[in-house]
Amino acid sequence: MTFDYDVVIAGGGMVGASLALALSRACEQSVKVLVVESFPLPTANSSGPVYRPSFDARSTALSLGSRTILEQLQVWPALAEHVYAIDTIHVSEKGRLGSALMNAAEMAWPSLGYVVENAWLGNVLLAALHEQNNVDFCCPASVKSINPESQGVSISMDTEGELRQLKTQLVVIADGAQSALRQQLGIEASVDDYQQTAVIANVCFSKPHQGIAFERFTGTGPMALLPLADSDRGEPRAALVWTNNHDVAEQLCADDDAIFLQKLQQCFGHRLGEFTRVGERASYPLMLIEAQEQCRAGVVVMGNAAHSLHPVAGQGFNLALRDCARLAELLTTAKKAGNGLGDLGLLQRYVSLQADDQTKTIAFSDQLTRVFSLGGPMPLLRSLGLVAMDISPLLRHSFVRRAAGMHDGAATGVQL
Repeated sequence: MTFDYDVVIAGGGMVGASLALALSRACEQSVKVLVVESFPLPTANSSGPVYRPSFDARSTALSLGSRTILEQLQVWPALAEHVYAIDTIHVSEKGRLGSALMNAAEMAWPSLGYVVENAWLGNVLLAALHEQNNVDFCCPASVKSINPESQGVSISMDTEGELRQLKTQLVVIADGAQSALRQQLGIEASVDDYQQTAVIANVCFSKPHQGIAFERFTGTGPMALLPLADSDRGEPRAALVWTNNHDVAEQLCADDDAIFLQKLQQCFGHRLGEFTRVGERASYPLMLIEAQEQCRAGVVVMGNAAHSLHPVAGQGFNLALRDCARLAELLTTAKKAGNGLGDLGLLQRYVSLQADDQTKTIAFSDQLTRVFSLGGPMPLLRSLGLVAMDISPLLRHSFVRRAAGMHDGAATGVQL
């Protein structure tokens, strides 16, 4: 059977780009890959990826485990030019005495994680992909239909109004939480609405953050402050994720800067001194979305299309990156053995190998949010739990290993 491509990836975001690069590196460019993306992607730059600093740049938290995978993909040296290390995580609850402090030195790690601007991560991944002779891009374009056949998969692709038919061994669906392709194939997804909205913004304050990431739980929802490099004015800066009830979040986005900063100060406290500046605010409703199937013959669902998590624990992209590492490992083994890349047994093995990591990571993210949202006797129990974690190295280390993607069985990428 002749195929136009071995693998077609529908979605050229961070997950799709990471998988394409993982496949190319691991298979030494012997697998022909097509990345289809609905938005225009930057063209190749002969001098390398371009960094354009912006106060309002959106960011992603990378775990230490993700750094290991990105090192395998040979992009970490470029990424490291503009990441900020998380040396300490401080967990607390508003109005309660209990808190927990976790740091990299205690774990004998270089850091607990890193914060990277999404644009820079995307630019570095795409720059590396442009160097791979086996990876083609089609953008702006979209996969309109997927039709599994007895041998391979036939897809219909819309490229600026022109329909194109292709044959491939495997289609990877990575087109986001509201995946149209997942729905088209009749793959059901469970949706658990948190009845919360996340407000996202970058903020400045008067005291240096010293590489500390803050997880703060409040009566209306959790918030996270992730350390960033100083602003262009030399101010300490952090990425804020603040979850609230829908009406409260809507008002926070409507408030003028001074009122917003005042509310943030009242909720967070003065650990970082006075909040002095807030950038553009964005908001989106929060849901836990899980695909009920992650694979069929010739098809695999990944990224937010497979599982979209609450953002405050910072686990979504890190879990997806481990999924990419595992799938690339299995596809590489199949390729070297001369086996089909869309074989159902192979894809089911991928799902089986990742099941424990996915189940526990999703539960970790979900329960962390829910436990700190319950009333009744829970506030006292939460305080006791934070105190216990703070004084018990065993509890603390277990929490940190899960959060950092360094737990037993976590995928670490193909050894090149």
